[in-house]
Order: sequence, then structure tokens, then C-alpha cells
Amino acid sequence: MDEEQARRIGERLRSARRQRGMSLRNLAGLAGVSVGHLSMVENGQRLLDRSSHIIALAEALHIAPSELTGQPFAPVDPHATAAHEAIPALRLALMGFAMNASPDRRPPEVPTSVLAERVQKANRLYHAAEYGTLAAGLPALLADLHLAAEAADGLARHELLKLLADAYHPACTLLLKNLGYTDLAFIAVTRASEVIAELDDPVYSALSGFFHTHVLMSAGSPTQALAQAAAAANTLQAHLASPGAPALLGELHLISATSLTQDRQWAGNTRAEEVRGHLAEAANLAGRTGETRAWHLNFGPTNVGIHQVSLNTDLGLHGEAVTAGDGVHPEALEAPGRQAAFHADLGRSLAPLRGREAEAVAALLTAEQIAPQRIHANAPVRNTVEILTDRQLPAHAARDLRGLAHRIGLPL
Repeated sequence: MDEEQARRIGERLRSARRQRGMSLRNLAGLAGVSVGHLSMVENGQRLLDRSSHIIALAEALHIAPSELTGQPFAPVDPHATAAHEAIPALRLALMGFAMNASPDRRPPEVPTSVLAERVQKANRLYHAAEYGTLAAGLPALLADLHLAAEAADGLARHELLKLLADAYHPACTLLLKNLGYTDLAFIAVTRASEVIAELDDPVYSALSGFFHTHVLMSAGSPTQALAQAAAAANTLQAHLASPGAPALLGELHLISATSLTQDRQWAGNTRAEEVRGHLAEAANLAGRTGETRAWHLNFGPTNVGIHQVSLNTDLGLHGEAVTAGDGVHPEALEAPGRQAAFHADLGRSLAPLRGREAEAVAALLTAEQIAPQRIHANAPVRNTVEILTDRQLPAHAARDLRGLAHRIGLPL
């Protein structure tokens, strides 16, 4: 055993534990090691050399493993890994094939209500940012829905086609967008639009336009995204008496505003005015609808408030974003993904404000605690963490930030 290395690691471990206010017994319980073993490590009598113990202790302390070892340590996120490992099967499902499926596979012998429950669950998993579990289950769900629809006719087929559209939106499209698979997200919305074409329903057509807007933004074309959203909103205007239509129109105003923040062809002041106009329209519609889960989304006053923070953040109006966040209560939504987005955007706006960097770190950590899979895959959060690593921070905030940087895969 390298006695000097064991001593240094022990000192780092003891310092981190005390800073967190943990007893040996509490830390040992959280990390799944014995109190005696942990005591020997802290006293330099045992070398902490098993990667599983290093990771478990670091996770329990919410620090980077390198804080214990003093050396670079590869990040491990089993949930994100599970999501990416499921992509090949999902890709085949989007192409119309099923992995390891028998050629004579038959439609599921279950009522449509059971398939509807599975679609509801998939969308709940998306909003909970449980990407690994969702990605693993989507191929079978999509295959079963397609098989059931092919075997049905009349009203039964019509209902199954609606379920297919609901499975592609947002569970599949936004999952793939958030994981960085923009091309696959485009295939998903294309599959959905094929289903919706048979429905011949203008409100569902507007829904398809809404999700196409998301994909176009992700692909780096905010101008086309804005045009798509405008076309969908125009289609919807004549059908606002349809169930869920006002909520969808509100979402189209919010996505239009988001597209504008990314479209540099607009002059700064004009862009900000247009964004505020769409926000005002969305707020007016939210006042009519209240909080609603129409279309498996989260439209309502709370989501409009969350967008006020994100849109001001993207416009670079950081002080206004922080002020807007004071009156927002994201916990009102049963959607951890949206809650995490609020805290992440708040952190992004706090980061540039002098003297508020530690608050920014705290906000980012809150977002991660709520929905780690969403935050670990979020490029703007990654950029903010990179910026903050170059700032002078209090010792506790700096340590927390290094832990977050490790968990999202940034080199330390």
C-alpha cells in the first residue's frame, strides 16, 4: 500500500464528510461500506482503491471522485448509459422494424384501454425525465400500437391512430431531441405526421406542427421553426372551440417566443418585443385554460412563468430572468423535467451576475437533484458550468461545482 497516497485520500475524505456535516455511520450507510472500513480509510490505514467505493462515496457526498483521489476519474451515469443503449432498438422501431421480433408477430391481445395506459405511462416517464426507462420501453410500445392499428378498422382504428400520435409526441420526439438525436427526432415527428394525415384532424395537424417546431430548433433552424409554429397557429385559430385547442395555441406562442430568442436575423430590440408579445398571448390563454395536461403537455400559468425565466435568460436579460423567477412555483407542476428546467435557467441567469455565482451553483444542483438525466444532457447547463469553473467561488460552492462538472462529463 502507498502509505502517503492512503493518507492524502483519507484526509480528503474526512474533510469532505465534515464539510457535509455527516457522521461516519451516516456516510457508511449511504455508500454501502462498513463504518470500520471507512474509519480506516480516513486514518490512512486502508487505501481507497476500488472504483465502486470511490464512486459510491463521491455520490453520497455530492462531489467529484477526483476530490477524493486527486486524479482525473471517468464519469459514470448508468441512467444516461441505459437511455443511449436503448437507441438502436428505438431506431429500428422508427424505421418500421422490431429488434429480435418473429416475422409472424401478432397484434397485442389487450383492450385499447391498456394500450392507452401504456402511452400515458410513457409520457409520464418523459416528464419525469426518466429517459433510460422510457427509451427501453418505447420500441415495444410503438410496435404494439402499429400492429394493433393495422388490424383494426373504423372507430377502433381511429382511436389507435390517436394513441400512436400521442406516443410519438412528446414521449418519443422530445426524448430524442433532449438526448441529442435530432435526426431520429425528425423521423419520429414524420411518423407521427403520417398517422395524423389519416386522422384528417386540423387540431392534430397543428400538434404535428408544434413538434416539428421543436425539431427544427434543435436542428439549428429557428427561422424555419418560427414559420412552422406560425403556420400551425394559423391552422388552429379556426378551431379554438375544439377540446385542448386553446392550450395548444398557448404552447405554440411559447415555442414561437423560444424560436425568436435563437433567431439572430431579428434586431435585438425587435426580437425582445416580439418575444414579449408571444408571452402575453400565452399568458392570456393560460388565464382561460388554467393548469392543463392537454396533449401530454403542461400548459398553464406556471409553465408561462417558467418560460418568462427561460426566455429572458436566452435573451441575455439575466436580471429580469431572476426577478421573474421570484413569483414562479414550478412544484405546482407534476413534471420534474419542467421543474428542473426552471432551476437550470435560473442558475444560468444567476451565473453572470456579480456576487451571485454561489446561488447559481445551488440552483444548478437543485435542477440536477430533481431531474439528473435531463440536466446531464443539457448543453446550456454544461456551458454555464464551464464558465463557473473559471470563477472565484466560496470553497463549498467550488467543491459542489466540481462534483456537478464530473457528473455531466466535463474534464476537471
